[in-house]
Amino acid sequence: MSYFEAAVLGVVQGLTEFLPISSTAHLRIVPALVGWKDPGTPFTAVVQLGTVAAVLLYFRNELVRIVVAWFQGLRSPERRRSLDSRMGWYLIVATVPIVIFGAIFSKSIETGARNLYLIGVVLIVFGIVLLIADRVGDKHRPLEAVETRDGIVVGLAQSLALVPGVSRSGATISAGLFMGLDRLAAARFSFLLAIPAVLLSGLYELRHATSAQTGTAQLLIATVLAFVVGYASIAFLLRFLGRHTLIPFVVYRVGLGGIVLGLVATGLIG
Repeated sequence: MSYFEAAVLGVVQGLTEFLPISSTAHLRIVPALVGWKDPGTPFTAVVQLGTVAAVLLYFRNELVRIVVAWFQGLRSPERRRSLDSRMGWYLIVATVPIVIFGAIFSKSIETGARNLYLIGVVLIVFGIVLLIADRVGDKHRPLEAVETRDGIVVGLAQSLALVPGVSRSGATISAGLFMGLDRLAAARFSFLLAIPAVLLSGLYELRHATSAQTGTAQLLIATVLAFVVGYASIAFLLRFLGRHTLIPFVVYRVGLGGIVLGLVATGLIG
């Protein structure tokens, strides 16, 4: 992998990780379109550490409150009722499904799940799911109203993102909307939930990431750029959802999925 390829893929990762359009799909599609080799699952997982760092920085004050309150809640049942303490437990509960399914299906994820035909279909199907969630969800519950059942449902939805094309943020935001959360609450919970899941995945794949195809320098470049662009993407999406629907992302997903399927069918990419 050249430095230019690494830089491009880092920017792609930062742009697409938090938007509900699937970063893993784009890290598979972009190289296929320009004739580069598939960077592979380990590269994708490690570069996502850059976007995790962006979430940590963006939500640093909120995360400190959650961690402190969670530990305080372990010693005091009364403090366990606070929103920040409960949020710590919700994030733990919601991370369990993706850890379990990720361990069970790790081999399939690294091979068959990166099939471009599958990615095109999944982009379209889950684009429609995102549309339905945005239309039928009550969107009346703020982040303060999150409960244990929300953590379980959103956590199960997050595990679907093991399949490229689903989009981790798209699946979790959709689940949050179906549970009645408003768009901003669903997005913020989705971003916070990304931290343990993506961090664990990146650290697990780190040992496989540096290879003849991807050197340490290239990996570092991609990760740093993913951090910078990812931070900007978080700020953009939170502002966007305060005033707009998710329809533009639905249109993009369906359109991209259709293009990918057409190119695969004609043999132009594969």
